[in-house]
Amino acid sequence: MNNDNQLQHGGESGTATLMTLDELPLGQRASIVKVDWATLAPDEAQRLRALGLDAGARVAVSYRGVFASRDPLAVMVGRMSVAIRRAHARAMQVELI
Repeated sequence: MNNDNQLQHGGESGTATLMTLDELPLGQRASIVKVDWATLAPDEAQRLRALGLDAGARVAVSYRGVFASRDPLAVMVGRMSVAIRRAHARAMQVELI
């Protein structure tokens, strides 16, 4: 393990890097591996699921806000761009693809 936020694990293709969606570099594609739904309010979790942000979804961060909180993030889910809060992105663990 590298640190608390970045993990490496073996897979079929060797070593995969895991990180939270808010740490994903701009333009880098990834697949959502796990979502910690318990950290989100039920209505927020329902909205994110309805937008396709769930385990297995392929995503890329296309924009980060410029203010101190770096909110909002624009996330590409397929061909759709979705604006989400950084706290929501932090609840999603992704694997680079």
